[in-house]
Amino acid sequence: MTDLSRKALGAAIFHGWLTFLWWLSSEYLLPFWVHDPARLQQWQQTSGYLWLVLSALALFLLRRPLVRWLGGEELQRRQDADHDRLRIASAVFDSTREGVLVTNDKGQIVHVNRAFVDITGYQPEEVLGRNPSTFKSGRHDASFYTRMYQAIGAQGQWSGEIWNRRKSGEVYPQWQNISGIQGNDGRVRHYVAVFSDLSAIKRSEQERMQMAHYDALTGLPNRLLLTDRATEAVAAAREAKRGCAMLLVDLDHFKNINDSLGHSRGDQLLKAVAERLNGCFGTEVTLARLGGDEFALLVKNCQQMVQAAALAQKVLDAFKLPFEVEGQALFSTASIGISLFPNDALSAEQLLRNADAALFKAKRRGREGYALYTEELTAHAQQRVQLASELRRAIEQDELRVYYQPVHDLTTRQIRGVEALVRWEHPERGMVSPGEFIPVAEQSGLIADIDDWVLRAACTQMRQWQEAQAPLSFVAVNISSRQFGTGDLDVQVAKVLRDTGLDPGCLELEVTESAVMSDPEQAIEQLHRLRELGLNLAIDDFGTGYSSLLRLKRMPVQKLKIDQGFVAGLPADEDDVAIVRAIIALARSMNMQVLAEGIEEPQQAVFLHDSGCELGQGYWFARPMPAAMIDWQHAPDFRLSVA
Repeated sequence: MTDLSRKALGAAIFHGWLTFLWWLSSEYLLPFWVHDPARLQQWQQTSGYLWLVLSALALFLLRRPLVRWLGGEELQRRQDADHDRLRIASAVFDSTREGVLVTNDKGQIVHVNRAFVDITGYQPEEVLGRNPSTFKSGRHDASFYTRMYQAIGAQGQWSGEIWNRRKSGEVYPQWQNISGIQGNDGRVRHYVAVFSDLSAIKRSEQERMQMAHYDALTGLPNRLLLTDRATEAVAAAREAKRGCAMLLVDLDHFKNINDSLGHSRGDQLLKAVAERLNGCFGTEVTLARLGGDEFALLVKNCQQMVQAAALAQKVLDAFKLPFEVEGQALFSTASIGISLFPNDALSAEQLLRNADAALFKAKRRGREGYALYTEELTAHAQQRVQLASELRRAIEQDELRVYYQPVHDLTTRQIRGVEALVRWEHPERGMVSPGEFIPVAEQSGLIADIDDWVLRAACTQMRQWQEAQAPLSFVAVNISSRQFGTGDLDVQVAKVLRDTGLDPGCLELEVTESAVMSDPEQAIEQLHRLRELGLNLAIDDFGTGYSSLLRLKRMPVQKLKIDQGFVAGLPADEDDVAIVRAIIALARSMNMQVLAEGIEEPQQAVFLHDSGCELGQGYWFARPMPAAMIDWQHAPDFRLSVA
């Protein structure tokens, strides 16, 4: 019996004895002592009042034990139920496989469970009192956590995937649910985070993805993944209005290797081919194995068929060296089919189908070669690739030449400067037209080497002219858009000026309007760095691009060159007249010189001079020529020719 029960039972016995004594005294003792009926009635009434007072006093003193005793069984049941719930919650808290973390309203950790320790590697004493931000992985930005806190504040909970960091430093994924726990006053008193480790699930997903989308032998993307990427590449190319290409590569006579050396050696050869091709290309190219001895190259940004043909030639060159397979050198060749978007195909399926058709043509021609889907393009591409190969050899064997075209002062009729122009003296074909090899140089990436060579040769020649006291104030050198876009042109130019000893004021760099407008902000910064070297700058082919006058005002440019397309119609074409006069007026207002190129008639020179143009060049004055052939003393007078 509990202490509470004993107190209640004692109170009941005491009240019972009190009632018995009152009854005994009223019925037997008082009549025995008091014989007067009136006094007997008065004493009986007094004893009744006394019993009531004592009963009330006893009940008042023992009211709490009585009440508790009367409801004790229900209360005990409630207490036992509460204790059971607490024991169950504690068992669940400690035995669940999900990590549990509890913080107070200040964000300090107050409880963690056993799974938390197993998942994170932190012991309870290492994290209690700390903030959960201790486990941040660094993968999420501030906006991620802002959205999380907003969801908790608005909805009372947040669920999602989050990356955190274990004690070991390993970053791992969690699926986490955070809830706010309110007190009796409705305010959030605690936050509970329940999370599970997704590492195993992620690994399993990755393994399934690897099996579904990658070739088991080579580890390359398979046909399914290639088709997905081709679809994305075509969509991106269509949106950006550019091209992409598909190259199918098939090993020649691979069946003979399998039959003679066995399938194991054949598999090893395929792995060696995959490794070699993988090392030939960057991120812009997706290399895949379609099955058997067939590989594919998806080129995301391929503007012209010449680029695709050059890649095909690179693949063919890669097969010229033997493949080491189990200590044995094996030789193999390949045939390649090329399909282009949007020239040959408008979808990923068409790209693959047409590349396969082109591959069949390459095989039929005798193998160890490539073919484009269109026959005419194949011949043209092969010619351009051959030209690029010869041009690379020309740079190495010093077949390039610099010719100089004089720039005349239209007022004094004297030569003020020269423009350096590259020429190619082919040992068999003679002089190759710049219009033929410059586009090839730009597409093949050789233009940067050519620009650097021309710049150095022109500065060296200008230095020699200065020592010979030639009446020449500048030499102009064209800069290609590729070289201008590297971002370090000023470093290259500064090195050439140091090496040649040329005064920077005697060098003028010509940059096309289109090169400047491709990335205006970067171009303006680049032009300012070049100008700080002390050289002069000119915008070539002005009027053919889309220059912003606001940007033009910010450029440290000293000269505008009127494109020969506007000069050709002078002075008869009214549109050309209006455009040329507008350019001259614009240049004057911005304190720039104006040079007109492509002057082939004296009437053009007269009109330009009378309109305020200061400088001119063109075939009427002189064609480009070697440095030794320039006549400094005699310059034609265009006014006499007109007269």
